[in-house]
Amino acid sequence: MNKWVKTVGSSAMVVLLVSGCAMIAYARWTRPIADADAALAAGDVGRALASYAVAEKRFDALPLLKRVLSSEYDRIVANQLLLLFNVDRNDDTLEKAARAPEGANPHFWAAAACFEQGRAEADPSAKLAWFGRAQQELIKVVQAAPDDWDAKFDLELALRLTWELRRNPQTPPGELMHLLRPDPMRGSAPIKRVG
Repeated sequence: MNKWVKTVGSSAMVVLLVSGCAMIAYARWTRPIADADAALAAGDVGRALASYAVAEKRFDALPLLKRVLSSEYDRIVANQLLLLFNVDRNDDTLEKAARAPEGANPHFWAAAACFEQGRAEADPSAKLAWFGRAQQELIKVVQAAPDDWDAKFDLELALRLTWELRRNPQTPPGELMHLLRPDPMRGSAPIKRVG
């Protein structure tokens, strides 16, 4: 019995040592993710993007680990898309979204970037092209998550905006939202109060 206890105890110690070493190695390997998360929380966009890029390269170098830890990889890419969009780097957002995994919700970010590009565009035909591309991306978002009412609302908004732009192509960029929410008082007779 004493020999059996020693064998089990020795085996348990080896397992604990190996798992401890594995956890330390994983913590070191994922250090750029922790740095990026801290930078994101602190509002340091440049440092967050750089650290997320380092983490993404590490995952890209080890496809098996990228598959095993796919949710972590998706989060890294999604955070990069969020940051790129929030600092108005729409071209970079579109480029990153084209290569991003589905778990990072790339079609939503591509649609948002296309919408912003369309809003800034002065040429009516180019504006419609950007909004049309945003619609196509939002259709993919709705197809991927048919129960997502926010995505359905965004798609409906994009469809309506495009339809209104086709009716009024010379609408200036600052007036786009007025197409969706027309002024009820414009063009109507004043209300006569009685009593």
